[in-house]
Amino acid sequence: MLRYGDTGPAVERLQQELRRRGMGLTADGIFGPATQAAVRAFQREQGLVIDGIAGRKTQAALYQEKGDKALRQIDLVGAAETLGVELAAVMAVNEVESRGVGFHHGGARHNAPIILYERHIMRRRLQHHGINPTPHQRRYPSLVNDRPGGYRGGPREHDRLEAAAEIHEESAIESCSWGLFQIMGFHWKALGYASAHAWREAMRASEGHQLEAFVRFIETSPAIHAALRRHDWRDFARRYNGPDFERNDYDTKLAAAYRRHAAALAA
Repeated sequence: MLRYGDTGPAVERLQQELRRRGMGLTADGIFGPATQAAVRAFQREQGLVIDGIAGRKTQAALYQEKGDKALRQIDLVGAAETLGVELAAVMAVNEVESRGVGFHHGGARHNAPIILYERHIMRRRLQHHGINPTPHQRRYPSLVNDRPGGYRGGPREHDRLEAAAEIHEESAIESCSWGLFQIMGFHWKALGYASAHAWREAMRASEGHQLEAFVRFIETSPAIHAALRRHDWRDFARRYNGPDFERNDYDTKLAAAYRRHAAALAA
């Protein structure tokens, strides 16, 4: 991911490709205002999210790789209109919470949605479905536990999901956070999905579907919705990310991203 202030050969390569596409840039390896403006112009031309950040999807489009699951700017515009909030606010959440990526790229899990499997949630969901978790916890403590942990990270979280599905598929789906906005699967019913399996298929379909899940989540959470509408980033981060939000500076990152996007949209 390349953004304002970055320097080096990767930035120079980006600038050279933008120049090849008709942008009047000097390939000096410095991601300054001119490069940011060129990235925004390219994103607008391609129908991508116009954030001035050359992330994976922007670079994929630039180097002509197919990205039919990618989130589009029009998707964010629709989300903002549905929620009745500023577009810059939705763009800020998209940038900070999702880092702009809803699917894995490359390797055996190419185009699989980003997930994080939670073994302590699996224990609760098994109980919810009337299944005694104790024997499974004894046999598979990395999959069923009363404590968080056991994370493998990245695409390998799908290995954990598949192993947990051998115990109980619905509980396993419900025990992952999914996609761009990392919404837990056990919310599927409250968000209007027909089943846990329907939820999983929506998360696999596209980043636009993942954004729709976020919109539904905000609509069913009045306090979070209100915080987003009034740009109270501290309250939003506390409610959305939990009590440890300060550890990752979510509120300050959201505020900075909002200011940047608001200024760019007003320009």
